[in-house]
Amino acid sequence: MTARSPEQSTGWGPQPGENDEPPFVSIVVPVRNEGRFIRRTLEALLHQDYDPERFEVLVADGESTDDTVRIVRDMQPQHGNLRLLANPRRWSSAGRNRAVTAARGDVLVVVDGHCELSGPDYLTRLMAAFRRSGAACIGRPQPLDVTGASRLQRAVAVARSSWLGHHPESHIYSDREAWVRPQSVAVAYHRSVFEMVGLFDESFDACEDVEFNHRVDRAGLDCFFTPDVAVRYHPRGSLAGLFRQMVRYGRGRVRLLCKHPETFSPLCLAPGLWVLGLVVGPLLAWFSTWLALVYGGALGFYALVVSAVSASLAWRQRDATLLAWLPPVFAAIHAGAGAGIVQELVARLFAGPVESKATHGWEAVGAGTAPK
Repeated sequence: MTARSPEQSTGWGPQPGENDEPPFVSIVVPVRNEGRFIRRTLEALLHQDYDPERFEVLVADGESTDDTVRIVRDMQPQHGNLRLLANPRRWSSAGRNRAVTAARGDVLVVVDGHCELSGPDYLTRLMAAFRRSGAACIGRPQPLDVTGASRLQRAVAVARSSWLGHHPESHIYSDREAWVRPQSVAVAYHRSVFEMVGLFDESFDACEDVEFNHRVDRAGLDCFFTPDVAVRYHPRGSLAGLFRQMVRYGRGRVRLLCKHPETFSPLCLAPGLWVLGLVVGPLLAWFSTWLALVYGGALGFYALVVSAVSASLAWRQRDATLLAWLPPVFAAIHAGAGAGIVQELVARLFAGPVESKATHGWEAVGAGTAPK
């Protein structure tokens, strides 16, 4: 995409002076078992300095088994713009679609149930970003350095923001305003974007946002990235939870690759090759001294890289305790993503491809209309 300055409007975003009222905003919140965080997230969303008559919060619940639904219902009498929707398919992709099809907004923004907003002027700054850029969609960073984080969560935040903890081409942890490709960062969209590219693919349990944004990019729509609308996400609180999260990401990446082969890059399969090496390496080493040396050397090189990166990050953060946490965190990230990649490849080998369930055509799903 050709770089442009924010002042070079493409005419997509809500423009100042079009009418006397601000654009109507629909905030899409797909959740399942977010009882620990949902009240705090909704309080931040519902107490914006934006006219409450000009925005709505749509919580799409994926059949939560905790107190998520009760908390939302308890808050509804005090907030007429808070809506609770059922998502019987449970997955976030289906929840997003449930909310998008019920939304009335000129602009739609996705916010997960376990995050911290940057302030009560979040929607005001989001609309300002649309106006000054004129972009089809807005991207934001999603750092993990939340308040009250444990030492492990702090290590996860530091690791994930490093080149060894996430895809280096992603801007998700950047702090620089720029025109970027939307794949990993776009979260707010002009309503017309859904009319052009359809909805989220419900065969995705993870990476549904990346897949949707890939179609946005393929349609030639632009994305303006700004830290003005950063949202902080709560990292997993255990290594097991982090591992499971990365397994889902790994599986989602393979589904993305199978649906859109043009998204292939050697880096996207590197964790899978690493896991295969861990499993197959000892078997090969049993039959050959040379292969045993190669296997041992590869493990040593990995340990050296992880140790060096961990030491560098701990030094920059001025936190020696990170030296103990970062190596296992990196191992969980790489092993989880790799296991997910291998698991999805094996599943597809024996069971065949997963059917795409993306909905195309806004009118086909009955979009709402924003109040004027």
